[in-house]
Amino acid sequence: MAGHSKWKNIRLRKGKQDAIRGKLFTKLAREIIVAARLGGGDPAGNARLRLAIEKAKENSLPKDNIDRAIAKGSGGGEGSNYEEIVYEGVGPGGTAFMVEVYTDNKNRTVGELRHAFSKNGGNLAENGAVAWQFKQVGQIMVSRGDADEESLTLTALDAGAEDVTADDDWYTVHTAVPELHACNDALNAAGLKTHDVGLTRVATNEAKPAMDDFPKILRLVDALEDLDDVKETYINVEIPDDIAEQA
Repeated sequence: MAGHSKWKNIRLRKGKQDAIRGKLFTKLAREIIVAARLGGGDPAGNARLRLAIEKAKENSLPKDNIDRAIAKGSGGGEGSNYEEIVYEGVGPGGTAFMVEVYTDNKNRTVGELRHAFSKNGGNLAENGAVAWQFKQVGQIMVSRGDADEESLTLTALDAGAEDVTADDDWYTVHTAVPELHACNDALNAAGLKTHDVGLTRVATNEAKPAMDDFPKILRLVDALEDLDDVKETYINVEIPDDIAEQA
């Protein structure tokens, strides 16, 4: 459930734009803070920060917010002590959940996650319980309107991409984690506009829940992503289009 997932696009179309945008701004700012803290406040020498800033601009985060986040991360001021942590859980129908968070208070975050899982038919799991069902990769999105599939694929593969797939609106380029920035730079150098550049988790073992479990799974995803500390949620199941449209 990352990047340009059908479910998130449907949520946007259903009038949740304002609530989602407010939480998105919080998450984008935290990514900038963490990137600046780990690699310094100069995007020219900090690829992660550069991509975080580009994503923030793409999603209309105001420049003042971006500048404050960089200052917090690089200056060690208030709000600069966020940690990146990944939690694991099991949802309805045995669905595996990987939940990435930025937190400055682990006790608060764990409590909120545990409540969200237990209220929606799931539970937090120990480290390693479900992580084996996912592979971390680099991901780059390119709009179908901005590129020809054959030329994009050749450019991406030449730059170290592992795979290029397409749906009705987007090309998705997957890379090994160390090759992400080089591949993105190569696509940009070829004149291609890239979106949502970052790391993602791809399911390698797909769950097969019952049909009546899918609405419960989506309620749990929503509950988790409504938490300010949650950066991203990944599940190892494809949501059928008709169920996503109805949710």
